[in-house]
Parts: sequence; structure tokens; C-alpha cells
Amino acid sequence: MPDQTKALSTNELEARLQKAENIRERDGVVWKDRFERTATITEIRGMKDGTKVSVPGRVIALRWLGKLMFGRIYDINGEIQFSMSREELGEEQYKFFKANVDMGDFVGITGELYQTTAGELTVKVSKYEILAKALRPLPEKFHGLTDTETRYRQRYLDIIANEETRRTMLMRFRAIQFIREFLNKNGFTEVETPILKTVSSGAAAKPFVTHHNALDTDLFLRIAPELPLKECIAAGFDRVYEIAKNFRNEGMDPMHLQEFTMMEWYCAYWDYNDNIDFSWKFVQALIMELRGTLQIEYQGIKLDFSKYEKLDYTAKMSEIIGTDVLQFDDVEELKAVVVKRGLFSAEEIAGLKSLFAVIDYVFKNKIRKNIVQPTITFNYPTYTRPLARRNDTDSRRVDNFQLIAFGAELINAYSELVDPIEQRKSFNEQMANKAKGDEESVDLDEDFMLAMEHGMPPISGLGFGFERWMAMLADQPTLRDVILFPMMK
Repeated sequence: MPDQTKALSTNELEARLQKAENIRERDGVVWKDRFERTATITEIRGMKDGTKVSVPGRVIALRWLGKLMFGRIYDINGEIQFSMSREELGEEQYKFFKANVDMGDFVGITGELYQTTAGELTVKVSKYEILAKALRPLPEKFHGLTDTETRYRQRYLDIIANEETRRTMLMRFRAIQFIREFLNKNGFTEVETPILKTVSSGAAAKPFVTHHNALDTDLFLRIAPELPLKECIAAGFDRVYEIAKNFRNEGMDPMHLQEFTMMEWYCAYWDYNDNIDFSWKFVQALIMELRGTLQIEYQGIKLDFSKYEKLDYTAKMSEIIGTDVLQFDDVEELKAVVVKRGLFSAEEIAGLKSLFAVIDYVFKNKIRKNIVQPTITFNYPTYTRPLARRNDTDSRRVDNFQLIAFGAELINAYSELVDPIEQRKSFNEQMANKAKGDEESVDLDEDFMLAMEHGMPPISGLGFGFERWMAMLADQPTLRDVILFPMMK
């Protein structure tokens, strides 16, 4: 474990505990219940010299110069300097603060604003209150804290210490607020769907399993909210969305997490072309809101979201494997072609149990990783999208698209399959794949099938990988860098 999480030395702990006792003897209470704040640090920065303010915050700097001291207090939106003089505050108050306040403590200060000779806005303290004693110190070099273990495991220290982390987290929550405002203004209704599910369905992924004691049954943490959201459309909602926590029991790497946020929307009477048009306006508006320009840089890669390229998935994959990718209905036959073509060895793809698993592996490793600029891929084989609408002129293809950039999938969307006969066939194919050992195949959801058999209108839906977007927009190298509390072993 890093130094910051080790037990405090006896002397250090005793010193802080003694200071807490000193505060208790003087004030009666060490950890106060409230403070009457007249302005936040952000608000203070817009005020004139001479304005009297009362503002609380965490002490992050102290510098004693005999009869004068300068310090800084912090909140999530910034920090402000304050000054105390023994002459103006009184010797007893001045000495008590010096003797008992440490870095990391919370204080409330009251005083007038003025500019120092260096031109920095400062609160000249006439009165203070010690609001909470920190028994553990901030890390010795907490400004610019770089230890990865500490940054992820003790995110609160990372946020205090690193302005970039603070900016990233604030950007994340600003993005969520923007998404809600944008969709609500465009006729969408935000809904909630269950996290605990009796079936693992809605996406190709291995689920987490838990046990419901009262019902004495195993349940799955949802891998996607897709099916209940489409049931909402069947109920008569015109446009719905959910900012949903999803759980997939898969490998962890810079672009994958087991617990992640997915925003999904579904629109009655749209097809996937309507979804392309609307989603592109949406992502451009989001980028402008957070970055102010459609030309951004991500980890040294210049990305231009003023336009997108288009790539026919079926045509490109057929070119890569040297034969029509739509013709296959046997996984071993497809594997043989992939090996013969020299794309991968038999050993590399031996564990892939379905047509989708094989073709997806080829796509991700031979095509997707090389896509840099925003690109819409479309026209996928039916066996890759069990919940998507078959193309009306060629049932071997589905009406779908993905938005890809910097080698990562950012959006997955399609015209939804609302034909209950075809949907049941597709579910049965998925169940056959699962029986062969493909743990990521979609389960048959009879409740969803019942809703579909009662009738669903034309629908187009979209999945928006929130953390990947935030990594790109905040220019962070991993998804762990854009969530408050990443999973740690």
C-alpha cells in the first residue's frame, strides 16, 4: 500500500488528537454542525475589494511570517488566499490558530477582500472558526499527487491535489447535465429500468451473477437496459432514454470496465438513418459544450468532429477475409477461411465459439484499431446483431451503424427488430451459441418476447459509451481516469 494509507505514527496521531482536545476545551465541539456561509469561493472571485465575506473550506496551505500569516482554503471549484495578522486578530486567537490548525483541517473565515501587492485577491481575516479537525495529514507532496494507487484508491486526495482530476470530474457531471437537458428539449423522457434481471440479455457480454435470498433465485446484474427500454416504447412512450449503470464480467483494460455508464435512447417511428442524423447533432453539441471546438486532441491524436467518414462493414470485412462475409452459417468454416487467409492462427481463434465472435475479433484487430477519425460503420451481417432489424431487401444484413474514433467504439445503434417471429429465431440461434460455449451470447427473454408479441412500432435505438466519450473529451488515457471511484483489487 502507498505511504498515505499506512497507519499514522504514534507521535503524529497523538499530536493531532491533542489539538482536537484543545479545540474541544475551547469550543466545546471539535467537528461543528454548520457554518453560515455568505459566498462560495467562486462567487468571491467576482466581488470588489472591501466586500465582507464568510467562507468555509479545507486548509491546503499555511505560511507563517512572524506576526503575519498567509494560507489558502479550497473547495471543489477552486481556492482562495486568506491572511491573518496578530495585531488585527488578537494575540490569543492568532496563537490558537497557529498552534492547532493543520493542513487538511476545515475552517470558516470571515473578513474583507483586498488585493495583495502581488495582485492576488485575499480575505483579510477578522474572525475564524475551526470546523473540523483532520486526524490524517494530506500527503506530503499532495500538490501534483502522482502515485497511481493513491490517486485511484483515495480519489478525494487526488481531487484536492490535482487540478486536472478536478477538471475532469466536473466535466463528467457537466456532461451528464447537458445530456439530460439536450434530450429533454428534444422530446425524450428519462426512465428507470431494473438493474437486477432474471435473464442476461440486451447485449453480447458475460454477466455478473448474484443471489436473491427472499426469492431463492439467482439473478444477473444488467449488461444493458435495452429490452425494458423497448418495452417502454411498446407502452406508448415516444422517445425514452436512461443513463444506466451496466455490469459486464469481462477483462479490464484502459478502454473497458466491469462497471460502467451507458446512455441509451429509443425512438418510435425512427430508423437508423434518423438516428445517424440526430446522434451526430447531439455529439457535436456535446463536444462544443465541453470543449468549445469540434477539432480536439486526444492523447496526441488530432480528431475532427466537424465531419465523419463512412465505412461499409460487410464490404470491408469481405475484402479482408477474401470472400463474402454474408455467406457463412458455420463457425468452423469461417475460422478455416480466417486461418487460410493468414489473418490469425488456429490457436489464436480456437476459443471463439460463434460466427459473431470470430468476425468481431477480426474486425476489432484488423480494422477498428486503425480507424482514427470519426467514422460511421454500417451494413453488418445479421449474425452480429441479434436484436437489430434485418434489411428489407437482404435479410442477411441488418440496418445499423457504429461511430468509431481513435480505434474505439463510441456509439452502437440500429433500427430495432420488432418482428416477434424473427426475434425468437434470433434468440434461439443465440441460445445454440451459448450451448456451444459462447458465454457472451444473448439469453432468450420471454417477458420481452411477450411484449413484442403484443406489438411494437418501428423503433431505432442507440447506446452511448459514456466513459469512452469522457476519456476523449477530457483527454485522459484510461476510463479509470474519468470515474470518481474506480474498482481496485
